[in-house]
Amino acid sequence: MKTGMLWFDNDPKTALQTKVERAAEYYRQKYGSLPNVVMVHPSMLTENSNKDTEPKHNSSKKIKVRPYSPVLPGHLWIGIEDQN
Repeated sequence: MKTGMLWFDNDPKTALQTKVERAAEYYRQKYGSLPNVVMVHPSMLTENSNKDTEPKHNSSKKIKVRPYSPVLPGHLWIGIEDQN
């Protein structure tokens, strides 16, 4: 992913899946398409975190959650994965 939307949510009480769902819904409303990948700081992933998230509005499309250390903690870089 070369371009995407940066989303900030550092609320420690909110699960990563919920953060991804909120960011994905905002992305869909703003850009008119569903994102399929989100990059997060590795510290945001726990053993209980799902690697893929299914947004509530469209359960047929999963969003891949990937660790990426250049993304700061509390931030999500969300968008559409490049097809090479």
